[in-house]
Amino acid sequence: MSSREGRGTGREKGASEGTERIVLDTSLFVNPDVRGVLGATPTEALENFLSLASRAPHLRFYMPPSVFEELMNFVQRDRLPPELLVHLRQKPPSRYEMTTPAVFLYELIEDIRGRVNKGLRIAEKAVRSMGVSGPDEAIQDLRRKYREALREGIIDSREDVDLILLAKELDALLVTADQGALKWADKLGVRWLFPEKFKDYLLASVEKAGPYGHPPPLSLRPGLPPSLSAQGPARVRWREAWR
Repeated sequence: MSSREGRGTGREKGASEGTERIVLDTSLFVNPDVRGVLGATPTEALENFLSLASRAPHLRFYMPPSVFEELMNFVQRDRLPPELLVHLRQKPPSRYEMTTPAVFLYELIEDIRGRVNKGLRIAEKAVRSMGVSGPDEAIQDLRRKYREALREGIIDSREDVDLILLAKELDALLVTADQGALKWADKLGVRWLFPEKFKDYLLASVEKAGPYGHPPPLSLRPGLPPSLSAQGPARVRWREAWR
């Protein structure tokens, strides 16, 4: 998938060369299996994220509006700080300006077709087992196996598609616990990060930013030859702070 030159390209207006873009999914704050690295509840996880994000201005965080609306259903809105929209930018993908490789569509259709056939076989097996296990047990087993066959490892919502398209458009790092989104993002060459590692990524970025909110230029960093080192009291203080 690629975007046309000009509008819809990965270079966002106002973004500097050293800016890293990151697209976030609701699962990072809602999924109990991964949310714990940031907080015990969705609201606490979002608050802690915003605290770290404010200390790493060289990172730009994005979320499609469709995903943001989904997130708002899980948090206490009255507890969210006003800088939420400053650090977590809402941006839809340029749906009418992006193109998708034909092979991506072929693979998606083939995957769906295989899942539908598997779902039919599961349903047939459930019907045959009704006389042995009883209707309630058979229906419960059918629901579990049918969900696994048709929904795991596939993009099955517009929110999933928005995440992948936006990450591709911005050449951004995608952070999600959705295995289907990761699988299909990988096919399009989108970079991604396991959500369990997201807090460590943030902390490393905050440390990299230093006390001035961004890494100092090369001439101010320690360990350089005297000819490249900074001169003057203010620059010396900056170098010492960087240490």
